[in-house]
Amino acid sequence: MPTRPSPGSSADQAAVPPGVTPAAPTSRAAHSERAARVRFRRAVTLMLMTLVWPGTAQLVAGNRRIARIAMWTWVGLLGLGAVLVGLLLWNREALLSLALQPTLLLLLRMLLIAGALAWAALFVDAWRLGQPLSLRQNHRLAVVGINGFLSLTVAGSLLFGAHLVGVQRDFIITMFGNGTATGAHDGRYNVLLMGGDSGAGRWGLRPDSMTIASIDAVTGKTVLIGLPRNMSAFPFADGSVMDKQFPHGFSGSACEPYCYLNSVSTWAGDHPQLFKKSKNPGVDATIMAIEGITGLKVNYWAMVNLQGFKDLVDAVGGVKLNVRQPIPIGGLGDDVVDYVKPGVQTLNGMQTLWFARAREGSDDYSRMARQKCVMNAMLQQISPQTAVRNFEQIAKASTAMISTDVPRSELDRFVQLALKAKSQKISTVSLVPPLINTGDPDIDVIREAIQSAVDRSEGDAPQASKKARKKARSGPVTGGSLGSLQDGYAANQSDNLAASC
Repeated sequence: MPTRPSPGSSADQAAVPPGVTPAAPTSRAAHSERAARVRFRRAVTLMLMTLVWPGTAQLVAGNRRIARIAMWTWVGLLGLGAVLVGLLLWNREALLSLALQPTLLLLLRMLLIAGALAWAALFVDAWRLGQPLSLRQNHRLAVVGINGFLSLTVAGSLLFGAHLVGVQRDFIITMFGNGTATGAHDGRYNVLLMGGDSGAGRWGLRPDSMTIASIDAVTGKTVLIGLPRNMSAFPFADGSVMDKQFPHGFSGSACEPYCYLNSVSTWAGDHPQLFKKSKNPGVDATIMAIEGITGLKVNYWAMVNLQGFKDLVDAVGGVKLNVRQPIPIGGLGDDVVDYVKPGVQTLNGMQTLWFARAREGSDDYSRMARQKCVMNAMLQQISPQTAVRNFEQIAKASTAMISTDVPRSELDRFVQLALKAKSQKISTVSLVPPLINTGDPDIDVIREAIQSAVDRSEGDAPQASKKARKKARSGPVTGGSLGSLQDGYAANQSDNLAASC
C-alpha cells in the first residue's frame, strides 16, 4: 500500500501545478485578530442600533419581548413627533394650546423621565449583549466609553427636556391662577398693564405707568391707551366703592396731599376696610378709576415690576431700539451716572429700563412715548425661536416680574391673540397734552379719542394723512421721543407705533 506524503513534504509541493505560488499557512494570531475586530464591530453595532431604533439590539441578540415593547414604543413616539411637527408647520396655535395645559405638561414630563431611564437601560443591555468580557482590553475600554457617552447624551437630553417642561408647568401654575374668565366687551379684551415702582416697600403700591391694551377678540389688532400718572380730578366707575367715596372725582381734602391717578392705589391701601373681599385693593381701586376715565370695562390686569423687567430683556438677548437722543441713566433724585448713547442699537436690560423710565431732562409724556416704543419692540422682536432658546431664563424672569389675574384657562387665548398682533400695526392714543388737560380732564373728549383710535385700528375710520405721518416722523425730538410737549409726541398718538419710534 503506497505511503501518503505528509503535509509540507517535497512530494506534496511537487503536486502544486507549475507557476502557482503555494498558499502560506493561516496564522493563528491573524485569525484571532480578525475575530477580535468582528466582536468589537458587533458590540458597537448593537449600541448604534439602540441609538437609531431602540429595541433592535435586543431583537437580534436578546430578549425579543423587550425588543417588541421598545420598538413599538419608538414607532409611537416617532408618530407623535410627526404630528407635532405638522402642527408646528400648519397649526401653531393648536400646538401652543397643548403646550399651555399643565396636565399635559405633567404627563409629558413623566414620559420624558421614563424614556430617559428606559433608553439608558437599553444601552446598558446592548453593552451586555456585546459580550464585553470576550473583547480585548483596548476594545473593551472603547466600548465602555462609547456606551457611556451615548447613554449619558441621550438620557441627559431627555432629562433636560423634562426639566424645561417642569419649568414651563411651574411657570404657568405660579403666574396664572384659577380665576373666573370674562368675555370680550364690544368685541375687545381690555387688559390693564401697570409698571410698579419697585422702590423699597413700594412693590405693588404705586403704579408708575398705566396702559390699557385693547385687543380685538378676533383679529388681535391692538390699541395701546396710555394714562398719565399725574391725572387728577377724574371720576370713578359709576356705583363703585371709590365712586361712593369721591362722587365728584378724585380731588379735595379727602385725597390730599396727592390726588393723582398713581396715588389711588396708595389711598386704597390705606383704607382696606372698604375692600374687604379684595385681594388687591390698590389694583381694584385703580381699575375703578381707569374705567371711570375711559368708559372701558377692564377684563384683566398685569403689574410689571420695573426692576425685574431688565432681567427679562437680558433673558431674550436685549431689545433693538432707535435711541434719538442721549438718555440719562440715573436721575429721579439720584446722580446721573451714564447715558444711553444715540443710534439704532440693541440695549441690555439696564439700558432698556432707563430708556423706558428716565425723566431727567424730559417729561412724563415723552417717557410714556418711549415706553410704548419698548412695548412694540418687545412684541415684534421676541420670536418663538428666541423664547425656546432662552426659555428657562425667560420663565424665571417673568415669574419674578409679573403679577396678574389672567386665569390659566385664558392663557391659550391671549397667546394666540399675541401671535396675531405680532404681524399687525399697533395703534396708540395717550390721554396727555395737548389732547387733554391732565389737571382737569374732559371725559367726553377722552372717550371720543379712544373710540376714534379703535375705529381707525379696525378700519372703520380714515387713517392719518401721509402729510401728517411724514411730519410726525421728521419733527423735533424731545426727551428722546419724536415730537414735543406742545405739539404732542408721535408715539403717543399713532396709527402705526413702529413708524413713530
